[in-house]
Amino acid sequence: MTFLNADFLTEHCRQILDFYTPRVVDNQGGYHQNYYDDGSLFDTDFKQLVSSTRIIVNYANAFRVFGDAQYREIAEHGLAFLESVHYQPDTQTYAWTLRDNKPEDMTQQAYGYAFVLLAYAALKKAGIITEHDKLNQVYSLLEQRFWQTEFGLYADEIAPDGQLSDYRGQNANMHICEAMLSAYEATSEAHFLDRAATIAHNIVQRQAALSDQLIWEHYTPDFAIDWDYNRDDPKNLYRPWGFQPGHQTEWSKLLLILHRHQNEDWHVERAAQLFDQAFETAWDTTHGGLVYGFDPAYQWCDDDKYFWVQAESFAAAAMLYQQTGQTKYKTQYEMLWDYCWAHMVDHQYGAWFRLLRRDNSAYSNEKSAAGAKCDYHTLGACLDVLATLSTEQ
Repeated sequence: MTFLNADFLTEHCRQILDFYTPRVVDNQGGYHQNYYDDGSLFDTDFKQLVSSTRIIVNYANAFRVFGDAQYREIAEHGLAFLESVHYQPDTQTYAWTLRDNKPEDMTQQAYGYAFVLLAYAALKKAGIITEHDKLNQVYSLLEQRFWQTEFGLYADEIAPDGQLSDYRGQNANMHICEAMLSAYEATSEAHFLDRAATIAHNIVQRQAALSDQLIWEHYTPDFAIDWDYNRDDPKNLYRPWGFQPGHQTEWSKLLLILHRHQNEDWHVERAAQLFDQAFETAWDTTHGGLVYGFDPAYQWCDDDKYFWVQAESFAAAAMLYQQTGQTKYKTQYEMLWDYCWAHMVDHQYGAWFRLLRRDNSAYSNEKSAAGAKCDYHTLGACLDVLATLSTEQ
């Protein structure tokens, strides 16, 4: 079976959506975000900003690609909830988590703002919204609250009392870069592309030069490497210790998207370097798939298999194959898909499993959870490959 095929990818996008579409809308507002493998719900009163916005992205993109009115309605339902429940107009802030549709955690996370911006960009590209004002409002809030001019990167977190955390990281910056690229594609406004390019250069060139040309996750307030942050917590959901193979390959993908809009040779060179090192170090020759993390000595520190790592990596492999013509990337794309088709895709109930042990056994029967998974990565990766294939026609 070949997986580098538009018909296959299109059908698989539908299969992912079919798991969520009958049950994703919460009639009390927003989306259901917690699912067992069979699609039954748990913890229905809990919602988190990242899942609320990523599901908007899923359905806005689905409407743009497939044109189904139901997809538009689901995206609009999520938009209304984002603007009336997550967003707090008096303070122009976003509730990070909600319980019974009331704010529970009002910590302001740059990572969350990234997905608010990405949601508005997806809605604009789909024609569900027509103006640029909301995209520019989120840009302005990021600028005022998180942007650090002297470092050319964003800070991460503001406590409910207004205190800026000392933590600095690459993950929020990576997803803001992703959102800025999408916002540029949605609006053609140059400041979005300029900011994406600045983030990409400062993370992939300047910061990576501090850590053997790979991208470390955690930094001190002056963006020096923090080698010890979460050293005892390599499985942390948002801030794991160690090099993340999935983030090396996700940056590969983003560099190649940036390259479409700003043609600089270093984009492709660094995209290939990051992908090659991640794949070489993290591919499990015994059980298949890419492991989650490795340490500064290039030894695995977390050998679990996460859905998003495989998905972002197959998207990057397809894009590298298109850009370079090197057949190894096509081979690696097929290797990743062979693994995912055998272990990550749920052929019984639909969508993907979130997390497996190294030997591909399951940890639990929780397929998706608020803030952890809504198949945004898998659907998005398939759409990224479809877009790559379409440019070859």
